[in-house]
Amino acid sequence: MTTKIILDTDPGIDDAMAIIFAEAHSEIELKAITCVYGNATIDNATHNALFLKQKYGLQADVVKGAAKPMVRPSVGATVVVHGESGLGDFQAPDELSVAADPRPAYQYIIDALRAEPGEITLVAVGPLTNLALALEAAPEIVTLVKEVVVMGGAFGVNDHRGNVTPYAEANIHDDPHAADMVFGASWPVVIIGLDVTEQSFFTKDYLDRLRDDAGEVGQFIWDISRYYLKFYSEKVGLEGCHVHDPSAIAYVIDPSLFTLREGPVRVVTDGPAEGMTIQKFDKRKYMHDEWQSHESQRVGISVEDERLLSLYRQTIIDYSQKR
Repeated sequence: MTTKIILDTDPGIDDAMAIIFAEAHSEIELKAITCVYGNATIDNATHNALFLKQKYGLQADVVKGAAKPMVRPSVGATVVVHGESGLGDFQAPDELSVAADPRPAYQYIIDALRAEPGEITLVAVGPLTNLALALEAAPEIVTLVKEVVVMGGAFGVNDHRGNVTPYAEANIHDDPHAADMVFGASWPVVIIGLDVTEQSFFTKDYLDRLRDDAGEVGQFIWDISRYYLKFYSEKVGLEGCHVHDPSAIAYVIDPSLFTLREGPVRVVTDGPAEGMTIQKFDKRKYMHDEWQSHESQRVGISVEDERLLSLYRQTIIDYSQKR
C-alpha cells in the first residue's frame, strides 16, 4: 500500500539522501517537499530541493517555508556539517528550469491536508517551524493528518542525549517552541530521534559500495557525502555517518524496523537545556505534572540497523536500474 507523504526538510546532505530514498521507494508517493531553514538558509534549502526535483524528475511540488524560528533567535545554518550551500562541496547550478509553489509551506500543508483528509503523512526532518505555523493557523489539521513522523530529539536511550548541546538535538534546538507545540498537539506523532538514528551507520565502505553498485544515483550520494564524512571523521571520530533523516523515511516504509515507547513529550524552551526532549513514560500520577494533559506520542528506542541499511541500499540500487 502506498503512503502519501509531504517531506518537510532543510536540505542538507542527509536530507538529500532522504529525499532520494522517498522518491525511490515504490511504497511512498512523495507529494511535496516543503522547505525550512536549518542545515542551510531557507533560500539554499529551497534551491537544493528544486535542484533535486529537476535532476531526478520528481513530480513532487517544492515549497518555500519558514526562514527563522518562531520565538528564539536563529542559530544560523549548520555550515560546519553541511557546507556553505547545504550539499557539502557540491554546488547546484544557479539556473534551474523548475520553480517553487507560490504558497508559503505552512499554507501548502494546510491545503494539502484539507484536500486529502486522513491520507497524508507529514515527515519532518528539519526544525518544526512549518508544522507549528500550520497548527497555529489551522488547528483542525490535527484531525486531517494520517500521521506525523519526526526525525529529531534525543531521550537518553542507548546513551544518546544530544548533538548540538549536551542535551539537545539540532532540529529541536533550532526551534524548541515549535517542537513543543508539535509534540503536544492531539495528532499521532512518531519521533525517530538520536536514540535510534545514532545506532545506524553509513560507513565509508557502505557508501563506496553504493557508489559502485547504484550507478549515477549512488555516485551522487557518494559525492555529497564527502563533506559530511570529513566532518564526522574530524569532529566525531567516526569513519562514516549516522543515518539521521533517511531513518524517518525507513519508518514510513517499514515501521517494524523500530521499537517505540509511548508517553507524552515536552521540550525545554529556554536556559542551558534549551531543546531537550523529555518523555513521561510511566503511569504514575504526580501532584505537579505538565505532561499529564498532553497527548501520548511514540518515541523510537531501538532499531534493526542491519535491516534498515539493507533497505536503503536495495532501494537506491533498484531505483538506479529503472532510470
